[in-house]
Amino acid sequence: MADSKTAFFDNIKQTLCPPGNGVFTVNTAKERKEALHYSLFGQTQHIDELWHQSFDKLPTACNTVILGVASDCGGGILRGANWGPLFLRSTLLEQHPNLASFDLGDVRVIPHLLHDKYLNEATLSNCRRALYQDENSNLPVSPLSITEETLHEFYREFPEKGVFGIGGDHSISYALTKPYLMAKKAQGKRVAIIHFDAHTDLLHERLGIDLCFGSWCTHILDDLHEPHHLIQVGIRSSGKPKSHWEETFGVKQHWAHEVREQGVDAVIENIKAQLAPEAIDELYISFDIDAIDQEFASATGTPEPDGLYPDEAEKIISELAKLYPITGADMMELAPFTDSTGRGQEAVAKTFKVAGDLSALMIKAMNK
Repeated sequence: MADSKTAFFDNIKQTLCPPGNGVFTVNTAKERKEALHYSLFGQTQHIDELWHQSFDKLPTACNTVILGVASDCGGGILRGANWGPLFLRSTLLEQHPNLASFDLGDVRVIPHLLHDKYLNEATLSNCRRALYQDENSNLPVSPLSITEETLHEFYREFPEKGVFGIGGDHSISYALTKPYLMAKKAQGKRVAIIHFDAHTDLLHERLGIDLCFGSWCTHILDDLHEPHHLIQVGIRSSGKPKSHWEETFGVKQHWAHEVREQGVDAVIENIKAQLAPEAIDELYISFDIDAIDQEFASATGTPEPDGLYPDEAEKIISELAKLYPITGADMMELAPFTDSTGRGQEAVAKTFKVAGDLSALMIKAMNK
């Protein structure tokens, strides 16, 4: 076991990088990165060394482990979610300074790549040479592949811990949830995913690409015990009616207009009733910030009107956390350099305040 843990840490020293460094830049956002490093490590020099040393604390650290994936290559409308991990971490440290978590770092991202299965051997060799100085390395090079492989190893070594993922576009949730679901099945546990989103993310593919922000849910359904263990909340932007998605894929949905018309308490009771006979042991929450109405969350690639209010989303999470352990979660699609309202920095700050509060709520639930 000690040898396998050593191998795990040796691998992530290559495939990951210090928190906040997931976007490959020279000077862009340098001050914000340094501020984050100072908050985490007490200095801005020798960060790689300090980050490596922090791994010694992981076995005895709290249950929640943060992993940033600064990739928006799986998006397709408006880019910019690659900056989400850096900016959300800064928000959490500023607004929730006593929040307990262990920060594993960021996936190293080549911004032109999505998943290794789309690459030929020449490209794999070139990218391995760039990332690892070894074209013959067996390590993955694309953000989804690195995330997936890292978490398969992580759950083998630390089965009692959970990961809070920060994106990035929502394709990343495929790579976060697939290893999680496989690990839970191996532990004999039945898990449901509560997916907050304006969109269903249930395409089979988008323009020929099967793993992307609009299709990730489709490709993890087989890893659930039953497809209706995916419960979607906040849906409102769809070319097809609710009946199509529920009948075609077997999932359960609670559209945003239902929350508005029935009230959030009634929707919570419906979700509880759906979960009650399913012998669910644990929950994973995947949160696309566009589930929240664009008045409160406009710094995202596809903001939508008529969405959930922040307090409604918080209440759903809080009430479910009273009944089920939340053992994994993510926050996706935060894009701090975008804003659909024209209000600029004020709107961005509002979005990250909402995302920070929701993230803190989920992390606290994971630490119980």
